[in-house]
Amino acid sequence: MNQKEIERWLRQASFLKSVPEPKGLPADFGAEVAFAGRSNAGKSSALNTISGINQLARVSKTPGRTQHLVVFQLPGERRLIDLPGYGYAKVPPALREAWGRAITEYFETRNSLRALIIAMDIRHPLTDFDLMMLDFAGLRGLPVRILLTKADKLGRGAGGNTLQAVRKALSDQAERISVQLFSATAPTGVDEARAYVAEAMA
Repeated sequence: MNQKEIERWLRQASFLKSVPEPKGLPADFGAEVAFAGRSNAGKSSALNTISGINQLARVSKTPGRTQHLVVFQLPGERRLIDLPGYGYAKVPPALREAWGRAITEYFETRNSLRALIIAMDIRHPLTDFDLMMLDFAGLRGLPVRILLTKADKLGRGAGGNTLQAVRKALSDQAERISVQLFSATAPTGVDEARAYVAEAMA
């Protein structure tokens, strides 16, 4: 697909269901790309911008709002999965543990999972929780695209420096993990991210 075709395809995304555990997900065939990120890193905004649908994923100024695995259906048995935000201290410990179990099970058992997109605030990349998520993906050799979100919050030089620093930190996994600048408001890197999603689910 060319860029216009990818954009039209992603605009057909629609909410299917929200489930607390992987066992509630649709039948495990087709292909899906999961979106993950630290609470308030701009994950939902990134998903909305990539899909081209402003209200597809709920955006909240309250960290930890996404508490379930949220499924968005695309044509051809393709899906986008919005994973619970992680790393927010004010979420009750029992709920954090439940999220952790759900995400672990999802990564270990979901055969249709093709790639993971991790949203990281460009001002605070590679937190301990981000590295843990990269480890989850690494256990099954899953391709990862890191979106350094809110790139508009830094100057062009500072943003470029952060991009290079993150790439360098992950250089030993460069064949599997790619990194790009992203801004939902500028916008920056949107076409690049859309192309990644489409290719991962081709």
